[in-house]
Formats: sequence, structure tokens, C-alpha cells
Amino acid sequence: MIRALIKAMRPKQWVKNVFIFAGLVFDHQLSNLPAILNTVSAFILFSLLASSVYLINDLSDVEADRAHPKKKDRPIASGALSVSAAWVASIVIILLVFPLAYLLSPSFALVCVLYFLLNLGYSNWLKHIVLLDVLILASFYVIRVVAGVTVIEVERFSPWLYQSTIFLALFLGIGKRRAELVLAENTGNNHRKVLDGYTLPFLDQLITIVLTITIISYSLYTFSAPNLPDNFVMMLTIPFVIYGIFRYLYLVQVKGHGEAPDEIVLSDKPFILNFLIWGVVLLVIIYSF
Repeated sequence: MIRALIKAMRPKQWVKNVFIFAGLVFDHQLSNLPAILNTVSAFILFSLLASSVYLINDLSDVEADRAHPKKKDRPIASGALSVSAAWVASIVIILLVFPLAYLLSPSFALVCVLYFLLNLGYSNWLKHIVLLDVLILASFYVIRVVAGVTVIEVERFSPWLYQSTIFLALFLGIGKRRAELVLAENTGNNHRKVLDGYTLPFLDQLITIVLTITIISYSLYTFSAPNLPDNFVMMLTIPFVIYGIFRYLYLVQVKGHGEAPDEIVLSDKPFILNFLIWGVVLLVIIYSF
């Protein structure tokens, strides 16, 4: 049961919470030990909170998951984890996370409450509303960035990073819907009612729009943020961002992946290598120039 519970908590999806470290990295605070400890604590607490949300979502979608070709193997849907055990685990996590989040930072606790409530609203109502569903999905990534900012004393965190995060998250959300729609068309089973409001041409147009804005927003950040080198050397990271976006788009539209963004991030070697190189170049530029 413990193994099934851990699987149901989806630790692989904790990779999404790396957005919490954005404030720490981009605000030049990697040498600030208290800020590092606060951010790591926020990452752990937020990951546990996200796991409680995953458990609640699986509990509410258990019948639909049992009819899904992949989700039927999830611990709750397959019966490996009982409904009662999942409820107890989610409640215990919530009762543990919120007090500790408040001790870390009242603002961080408020962000955690917002994330939790928004997730509940999404799971029960908002995910069935066309366009609003992907906007809410995108907001979860932005909330992660805000969560990281609330636990440190940020001096000059560029608003262009918020905008880049918003549109990058929209790209991931729309790509997820596209992959789900392709799967529904191939199998003849539509497991999401909201997919009836989408078509592949429409989703592809949305992807084109948000990708264009994402690249422009990040490019503007590289030469307009106040805490970057004056020689615009940060613009050298733009090609890595473009390649990462193009690679993800290739995996979504050509290879048919995208239903689970975290799996792509953790399994595609070219994407991982490009991300690591981008990270190294980014850190060298921010902290050496």
C-alpha cells in the first residue's frame, strides 16, 4: 500500500515545482544560504501539497480513469490503493503542509491556499470550460514562481519572467490538450468533455500564438531586465530556449507526445541536454559577468 501511495502522489511530477527556484536563481541569490534553505523548504512543502491535490483529483476522477487506456493503471483506479487510504493520506498531508507553510512565510501559506482552492475549482468545474481550462493550467505554473518569490527577499525580479512563464505554461497546457484530443480521435474514447470544444487546427493556431509571445517575452527579458549584464550577453541563451520550445513542439505534433509534460521533460535526452546547457550558460552569465 505504501508503494501504491507513493506512486499515487506522483513524485515524478514534482519536477514542475522547479519553477519555485526561479526567484532564487534570477534574483542572484544562489549564494544566500538562508534564501536557499527557505526555497528548498518551500519546494518540499509545495510538492507535498501538489501530491495531496493529485490524490483528490484521482479520487474525483476514479470512474473516468478506469475507462482510460493509460490512467486505468493508476493506484486508485486499479484498486492498488483504497479510496479510504487515499482520503486519509491527502487530509494528513494538508494538515501538515499548511501550518508549516505559515511558519515559513504567511505569504507563502496564502499562495498555497490559493493553489489548493484553485485546483479544487479546476477539478470540479473549471476543467470543463473551453479555454478557461488551459488558462487555469497555466496559472498553476505562475503560482509556483510566486510561491518561490514569497519565501525570499526579492530585489529585482523582472516582470518579463512572469510573462514568459505564463505563455510557456499556456504552451504546455495547450500541448497537453492537443495530445489528449489526438488520443481521443485515435481510440474513439473521449475522456474529457472539454475536448468537444477543441479541434486540432484551433489548438495548433493557439500554439503558434503562445510560442511567438513566449520567445518574444524571453528575448525582451535578456536585454531589458535590470539585474543582467549591460553587454547583453544574456541574449546568448535565446537559441537554447528556441531549441527547447521547438523540440517540445516536435514531440507533441510529430511524435504524438504531450499528454504528460513531466514525462517528456524527464525522458527526452535532447531536451534534457539542451536544458542543462541552457542552465549552465545562464548561471555563468548571471553570476560571472
